[in-house]
Amino acid sequence: MNLDRTVQNTDVDVVQLDLPGLLDPTNDTYGSFYVAYEFFNAALFDGALPGCLFTMQRRRRSRGYFSYSRFNHRRDGEEIVDEIALNPQTFSDRSDREIISTAVHEMVHQWQFHFGKPSRRGYHNKEWAAKMVEVGLIPSHTGEPGGKQTGQAVTHYIERGGSYDTKWRELEATGVRLDYEDREALRPEKPRKEKYCYICPRCGLHMWGKSGVIDLLIHGGCSERML
Repeated sequence: MNLDRTVQNTDVDVVQLDLPGLLDPTNDTYGSFYVAYEFFNAALFDGALPGCLFTMQRRRRSRGYFSYSRFNHRRDGEEIVDEIALNPQTFSDRSDREIISTAVHEMVHQWQFHFGKPSRRGYHNKEWAAKMVEVGLIPSHTGEPGGKQTGQAVTHYIERGGSYDTKWRELEATGVRLDYEDREALRPEKPRKEKYCYICPRCGLHMWGKSGVIDLLIHGGCSERML
């Protein structure tokens, strides 16, 4: 990749820097997120959403989240923006179509915070579910047909031939791609060491330890062997 960058300083008006081979994964990744955001904002929300700041966050058991009014401008305190976070640890076994559908899922939350009536923190209510169906993402607590469409933990599946699916094909045809994923997610998980609970038969004291140490465990206060 060849990049020509313009630098302004006090001594030289314009300096052209030719940086052949320099990777730019930050702009490549976040640029793709925001191209998708602007495209689907226009295609599915009539351009009503106010913009957001994309971040990547590793949060267990979450593909992404929306945070209302999370950031303010450091020099213009009146500018406040929402956050849409995506979890890069969930990219490795999912297609670009599926990853971006998570961004649109969070855009529905953003729509509800600005134009609807969200419920308590993290709860997916009927209004949110109806908007999801409208944009072609079917809410489901299992991620499969037939799952509950409302609740505290609700994901979605993509309606084949629905609005999102159709518009995604248009966006994909423009060449938008997600090129990076978290390497840690590709590594096999280390086997977990099993621990066992041992109990003092006299006082009920609990102690955790590995298998095979029972002959070594004696509760000094009761002078009893742990079982």
